[in-house]
Amino acid sequence: MTNKTQNTNTRSILIIDDDINICQLMERFLQKKGFQTAAYSSGIEAQKALIHARYDLAMIDFRLPDGDGLELLRNLRKIQEDLKCIIMTGFSDVKLAVQSIKQGANDYVSKPIYPDEILASINSALTSAKNVETESPLHKNYIKGRSQDMERLMKHVDKVGPTDLSVLIEGETGSGKEYLARSIHDASNRRNQPFVAVDCGALTKELASSELFGHEKGAFTGAVRNHTGCFERANGGTIFLDEIGNLDYQVQVKLLRVIQERVFTKVGGQQSIEIDVRIIAATNEDLLQESHEGSFREDLYHRINEFSFHIPPLRERPDDIMHYAHFFLEQANKDVGSNVESFSEEVIRVFMAYPWPGNLRELRNVIRRATLLTEGKEIPKDVLPFEMTDSSAMASTLSDNIPGPDLKSATEHAEKIAIQNALKACDGNKSKAAELLKIDRKTLYNKLKEYDIGH
Repeated sequence: MTNKTQNTNTRSILIIDDDINICQLMERFLQKKGFQTAAYSSGIEAQKALIHARYDLAMIDFRLPDGDGLELLRNLRKIQEDLKCIIMTGFSDVKLAVQSIKQGANDYVSKPIYPDEILASINSALTSAKNVETESPLHKNYIKGRSQDMERLMKHVDKVGPTDLSVLIEGETGSGKEYLARSIHDASNRRNQPFVAVDCGALTKELASSELFGHEKGAFTGAVRNHTGCFERANGGTIFLDEIGNLDYQVQVKLLRVIQERVFTKVGGQQSIEIDVRIIAATNEDLLQESHEGSFREDLYHRINEFSFHIPPLRERPDDIMHYAHFFLEQANKDVGSNVESFSEEVIRVFMAYPWPGNLRELRNVIRRATLLTEGKEIPKDVLPFEMTDSSAMASTLSDNIPGPDLKSATEHAEKIAIQNALKACDGNKSKAAELLKIDRKTLYNKLKEYDIGH
């Protein structure tokens, strides 16, 4: 594949995809935008290239001939810790893309790749904070949900915010955990002090202690200068440990001591440093169960869980779907220079029925792509990914979220969700819900009876 000479003043991008045509198209487009590029068709080739040269960002195809994108992401980060990464995947692999975010990817984009979409993702990743210290695009100029669940959560934020209680936030990837953490910080007496967000999923075992607690020059090979860790940078404010369950067990031991004694020592250092920080942690896993199994320290679990929040997935708060959709549409218009004003009724029906396994992050990506493809003022159904609009593909997506493997059960489940969401969207008005669903009122009543949906 190609290998371009790097200019130290130009951002450099590593492209890894076994499709030569995709590599060539992306290289031509990105070079016109002023980037330096190098493209390789296998993970092994990319790793060798990274050993000899630094890159600002890697575009990684999820499915490679010599392994998957997550494995390559981890290997590349071992070579260059601060490498930004974007995973490229098919829309049908959205669950795998969500998993890549859990493992520390900055973002994901779905194939086919659209130039403006990939450029927006690249610029967002390159202008964000360091990998381990996150600045998620979901939390810039963000808005609160309006569902009852989110209103109840925000009331709890107002109560727990002014305290110094350690908080544990549970919820699926992309559901808005960092936004909730920032809201707690903003409601506290520390609001004018630092808020440092750490992506524990991006911390390797070797990197974690240095990034969290800092290191002294010469502490290990490559430690050419003193490094201030995240805890020290957060002194006086709040540290947000996102996906804390990914921390190595030995790092958990060090973290427990810091929380208990409010003191730490840098890697390679001798001096104890006192700190005053509030701990907010987040996870998409069952930490209590993991503590019982021995993979997460039980004493650490109780230390970080003085007060807990659970954010319901987007599919369980239909009142929020179109609320966020309109917000993301405004953001997409700004990002890609479009002037789309609304969504068609068909699109609204699809959005309300779709289970959104990637939650708000997936909703944002879908809307950004749809905005790019829309030529008029209203987003039409035909610009949505096929997997969202095809009933069999939708049933396949739903099947991971419901009991029973058969297509009939999955389809019925999807229909029930669509009806429930339509009723909520129409404030219980059955005539309007029937109109939204494009069925007559009698059919709706029959379905309500069939699925035992309360009248």
